[in-house]
Amino acid sequence: MRWTAIVDRFEGDMAVLECAFPKGEAGEECIVFVIPRRLLPEKIKEGDFLTAVWEVDHEQTRSAREEISSILERLANRSRNQE
Repeated sequence: MRWTAIVDRFEGDMAVLECAFPKGEAGEECIVFVIPRRLLPEKIKEGDFLTAVWEVDHEQTRSAREEISSILERLANRSRNQE
């Protein structure tokens, strides 16, 4: 998913971003969120637009699921062995 946000303002070490998303026939929905300024490009300033893309990291997701599955299996086996 690709989205665009504008830097509304800075509050100390935090950046307030406004993001508009299409909301069908009702127009747009504005979402405001605050993130640490250090996560943004160094020379960013109020009024700058940002473009970002959210992508699923399939490899990291698979790896985490395998690890969780392994932990759950060990816990289940431990419970069975204690009975």
